[in-house]
Amino acid sequence: MQVEKIFIVGSGLMGSGIAQVALTAGYRVTLNDLNLEILEKARAGIDKMLSKSVSKGKMSTEDKNDAMSRIALSDKLSSASDVDMVIEAAPEKVEVKKTIFKELSGICREDTIFVTNTSSISISLISSIVKNPDRFIGMHFFSPVPLMELVEIVRGLGTSAETVATARGVGEKFGKKCIVLKDSPGFVVNRMLVPMLNEACFLFESGIGSIEDIDAGMRYGLNHPIGPFELMDMSGVDVAFAALEVIFNETGDSKYRPSHLFKNMVRMGWLGYKTGKGFYIYNEDGSKTANPDLL
Repeated sequence: MQVEKIFIVGSGLMGSGIAQVALTAGYRVTLNDLNLEILEKARAGIDKMLSKSVSKGKMSTEDKNDAMSRIALSDKLSSASDVDMVIEAAPEKVEVKKTIFKELSGICREDTIFVTNTSSISISLISSIVKNPDRFIGMHFFSPVPLMELVEIVRGLGTSAETVATARGVGEKFGKKCIVLKDSPGFVVNRMLVPMLNEACFLFESGIGSIEDIDAGMRYGLNHPIGPFELMDMSGVDVAFAALEVIFNETGDSKYRPSHLFKNMVRMGWLGYKTGKGFYIYNEDGSKTANPDLL
């Protein structure tokens, strides 16, 4: 199937990032969220990021203006009535996602491809709500989307080979490396990653190392660009916890049991960079310090 028009549900960090790469790849994009004020802020953020690319010589002013000319904003799901693909980037809650797709299933064309950006929830479970589960697939993007190269393409039990091929084609046009996976809790990357993040919390809870030292151990001992606490703060502590909780609930495997620290960070709303406070405190001057309330 030829994809030209993409409808993106959710204009937060992930949705805006997906919109940015879609625009620069030449697609026409409609960005959707709860109200136009949120959407205008998201569009301004995309414009700012593309302007940075121009200033660094990575994009011409003409290309940037062309990309921004292809974005539309809508606070109504009904605007998806004539799009080729819907990409949902809503919060990582199964009922939220099912509600969105149930409504879209009554709005979109029969041949529209439905994509969820879930990082851990079963594709087969979400697709059970739509009329055509053969046209439903997972595309797990990584944050920040414009910089991270990988997309996990996850086929549900009912996903057709044509849908897989179309999703892969879109991902590759986005400039991403695509891997195609079976539907399994946490897929591949989070299945490996979130136990490491959880173990970092256990190490800190046990007093074995400080937040800074555990992060330094990962950066300098394993040559990772950032440490586990820095990563959770960047992606959202709640996002990482949601993935861990899904895998634990689905598998029952004790190695995925969330630490009390992980749980309490979410309960307190200390979600990282987006709230200004997570495992680190983020200061206005751009610096960060370990969260003193955790010491």
